[in-house]
Amino acid sequence: MDVQGTPYEVHSEFDEALVLIDGQMHLEVEGEVIAMGAGDLHIVPAGKQHRVLEGSHGTLLLVDAP
Repeated sequence: MDVQGTPYEVHSEFDEALVLIDGQMHLEVEGEVIAMGAGDLHIVPAGKQHRVLEGSHGTLLLVDAP
């Protein structure tokens, strides 16, 4: 991840697991901001609008689970 953030996205057919390997991230899911640090896991349910906010940085592992 770089500090630019990402646009909103929605995955209608699968959940998405986000594991922050290192760094820090602010994840916005349906208007709720979730602060994440290294080692944290968050699962975004299918159909939920989400994005990574500006200023987040580090290594992020994404896993899509049908």
